[in-house]
Amino acid sequence: MRLLLGDCLDKLKDLDDNSVDSIVTDPPYGLSFMGKQWDYDVPSQEIWEECMRVLKPGGHLLSFAGSRTYHRMAVRIEDAGFEIRDQIMWVYGSGFPKSHNIGKKVEEYEGWGTALKPAHEPIVMARKPLSEKTIVDNVLEWGTGGINIDESRIPSDYSDSERRTSKTGVGIWNKGNRPAKEEGEERHNPNGRFPANIIFDEEAGKILDEQTGILKSGNLNAGHKRGVGTGNSYANGGGGGIIDRNYGGDEGGASRFFYCPKTSKTDRNEGLDGFEEKRKSHITSQNFENALTGGGNTRNPYSKNNHPTVKPTDLMLYLIRLVTPKGGTTLDPFMGSGSTGKAAVRGGFDFIGIEMDEEYIEIATARIQYEKDNPYNEEKGERVEINKNHEKFW
Repeated sequence: MRLLLGDCLDKLKDLDDNSVDSIVTDPPYGLSFMGKQWDYDVPSQEIWEECMRVLKPGGHLLSFAGSRTYHRMAVRIEDAGFEIRDQIMWVYGSGFPKSHNIGKKVEEYEGWGTALKPAHEPIVMARKPLSEKTIVDNVLEWGTGGINIDESRIPSDYSDSERRTSKTGVGIWNKGNRPAKEEGEERHNPNGRFPANIIFDEEAGKILDEQTGILKSGNLNAGHKRGVGTGNSYANGGGGGIIDRNYGGDEGGASRFFYCPKTSKTDRNEGLDGFEEKRKSHITSQNFENALTGGGNTRNPYSKNNHPTVKPTDLMLYLIRLVTPKGGTTLDPFMGSGSTGKAAVRGGFDFIGIEMDEEYIEIATARIQYEKDNPYNEEKGERVEINKNHEKFW
């Protein structure tokens, strides 16, 4: 565990070639956010070249980006030598529209504005080229190159059945080792759905569920012909014959297909008991004054962790786990207030973080230390013990 204070381009040069297993980061988006000097542009190609140098062959890079400047981020990462493998979309419901009401000045344009409500951030998914001839050889040589599918599956409601997908739909099949027979068919693990390239927060998930309503998949009842479901289900037994017993599908809103993390006040401020509350750096002067006088939508303009773009720890852990071998080292060259490092500790990974702002690195250090001192049980969703030795990681 190493936290480095300074410009990431300088600090990256101090790291060895092929020394980290993954890079998961939330860099500047190049939006001139709140007039911040550090957000004047997306990271340079030179920075991404250094990232590729320290990453092991086959290692993955996951980098958040802004919706308006994603193309600049992706192009610079690609020009640095990375292979663009996919784009993951993080969808959230808490964004506030920064739209100018044209109708205030031009009456006949009442109801017209200038911007949409921000509701997603794309994540560049890139990979350093393999050094070996095959992906298997690369994994054997470096431990990198693949994606941890099973530990990133989305839990489902199935208890004693396996899901099955085919070119004709989604359904349930009894447990067993029957190989796939139909074109396009894929056997699924009963522990959950295959991870997708879209992620919802809880609020966005609720909005989606309101639109889709309750959906059922794979409901097959005894007596039906195989390939025929009930109601509006997408059952497909295939192969002809009659269903000999009921096969219950799962049901719920469409958000159940995706992972749903959410940032909380507790998550943001854990470990910062001794820190002074400061004005949240993403709140405008007008909203700040409104909050102090009891007006507007801003409830509390102060926070001990005043970083403007804190990501949920659970989200960062999900991303780290997706592309990092067990016990491997993940790097965040734009660490901010330390959410990636906090997630790495929670998941049992080693971590290297770089941050140029001394205030933020102090916050990151405290948050990561708290996670180390107070292990989190993911299954129970609670802290399970306190590290009374208080061994410092730095």
